Amino acid sequence: MQEEIEFVLDSAKEAMSKSIKHLEDALMKIRAGKASPAMLDGVMVEYYGSQTPLNQVANVNTPDPRTISVQPWEKAMLEPIERAIINANLGLNPQNNGELIIISVPPLTEERRKDLVKKARSEAEDAKVGIRNARKEANDEIKKLEKDGLSEDLAKDAEGEVQKLTNDFGQKVDNEVERKEKDIMTV
Repeated sequence: MQEEIEFVLDSAKEAMSKSIKHLEDALMKIRAGKASPAMLDGVMVEYYGSQTPLNQVANVNTPDPRTISVQPWEKAMLEPIERAIINANLGLNPQNNGELIIISVPPLTEERRKDLVKKARSEAEDAKVGIRNARKEANDEIKKLEKDGLSEDLAKDAEGEVQKLTNDFGQKVDNEVERKEKDIMTV
């Protein structure tokens, strides 16, 4: 029975880790005033008839904290890339100089910062929902094991472990979002 409990705990931990990873990825895409190549991660470009991630058709760099440069591998891709950035609705205004695309990242207004903090908190809440779902699944598995002959004491201990994991991962979510909020609100 101990192996089954270990398996349930490992599964819960893995599911909770995925929630944290998803949160980190989502927070990375929320810009905090500084230019970052990750800001263009979701941009898809029409490349020979198929939608291709921007970073597979061009080099994306940040020469300074307020600028993103996009250097396509083929000159013919300048306009499709420019169009894709505009269509991605990121609030960025790409400038095509015939060689590369330069994007000036405007400083954030107070109102926009507050919106981004709300978005970060929303992502954090989604991560917590994922963690609670993992807890529920783990507790359901423990109850099944109890019906199959697991002692009540072992079941209570396992549920306690699951709750401890839930608390630890919940704290990680809070720490991540707090760090991102500070980053966003720093002018």
